Amino acid sequence: MKLDRLIGILNTLLQHDRVTSPCLAEKFEVSRRTINRDIDTLCRAGIPIVTYKGMGGGISIAEGFKFDKRLLTVGELSDIIAALKGIGSVSDYTRIERTLDKLGANADAVVSLSEPIIIDLASHYKGHLTEKIAAIKQGILEKRVISFDYFYEKGETTRRIEPYIVVFQWTSWYVFGFCQNRQDWRMFKLNRLWNLVVQEEQFSVRDIPPEKKQWGTHLRDELKLVAVFDPSVKYLLIEAYGLDCFHETEGGLMFEIGFTNRSYMIGWLLGFGEKVKVLEPADVAEEIADTARKVAALY
Repeated sequence: MKLDRLIGILNTLLQHDRVTSPCLAEKFEVSRRTINRDIDTLCRAGIPIVTYKGMGGGISIAEGFKFDKRLLTVGELSDIIAALKGIGSVSDYTRIERTLDKLGANADAVVSLSEPIIIDLASHYKGHLTEKIAAIKQGILEKRVISFDYFYEKGETTRRIEPYIVVFQWTSWYVFGFCQNRQDWRMFKLNRLWNLVVQEEQFSVRDIPPEKKQWGTHLRDELKLVAVFDPSVKYLLIEAYGLDCFHETEGGLMFEIGFTNRSYMIGWLLGFGEKVKVLEPADVAEEIADTARKVAALY
C-alpha cells in the first residue's frame, strides 16, 4: 500500500544521512519512477526533502527537521515492534517482516528487533485462522458483505454480516459486525465460523452505537456458578481466573463466577473430575451427575 511505503521511506530517510533512489526502489520493491513520485508526495505533505545530484548524491531530510522532530520515540517503536510480532502469528508474516525492517532503529534511538517479549496469538489451527482473518480484513477494507456457516449450541446457521472489526478477547478471536439476518450488531467466534466467502455485495458504513463498542457486553455472564474445588487444583483456578476467584473454607475452595456459555462451563467442570462439586445451578449439577453415570456405563 502506498501509505505503508511512504511511512517506510520517511523512516528510512530519518535513519540515514543520505539514500539513493535505486536503494529505495530495491528496498520497497518498486520502480525508481514510483520512488520519485513518492518523494514528491512527501514534499507536498510538508516534509523538507533535499536531493543531491552527481557522485555521492542522493536523497535526505533537511538537518533541522531530522533532529528536531521525531516520528516515534524508543518506547513507541518497541511497542509497535512487539505488537507486530504478535500480529505476525496470525497474519502474513512476510509483510510483517518488511514492516519491521522499515521500523528499525534510527541513529539516535536504538531499538532491538529482538524484543524480550514473545506474543503468539495463534491456535492449533493457525492456517485456517490466518485465512479467515485475511478474508475478513478484505471485507472490511472493501466494505463487502461476508457470509459463513456458523456452529453453536443450538445447531448450525448461515449468516451474512457487514464486517467492521476483528476482536481478540479472552483467548479467542471474534468478528464484530452488523448481521443482516438478525438486523443487529453481533460477535461471531472465528473457530466456529467456516466456509467464509467475501461477497460482491457492498455495504454502506453504519455508525456503531457507543454501547455496542463495549465488546464485553456481547459476551454476557448470564450463568452464575457456585462450586467447591479440592485444594489440589488451586493452581488451575488461579491460572484461569486469578488469585481472587475463590476463598478457602474447611470444605475446600469456594468458587463463584459468571459464565456466558452453559455447554462450555459444563465441559470445563467435567475436566476436574472428582475434584469439584457443583452447588449451583442445580440443573448443571444434575447434568454433570448424569454425564458421569453415562461415562461409568461405558466402562
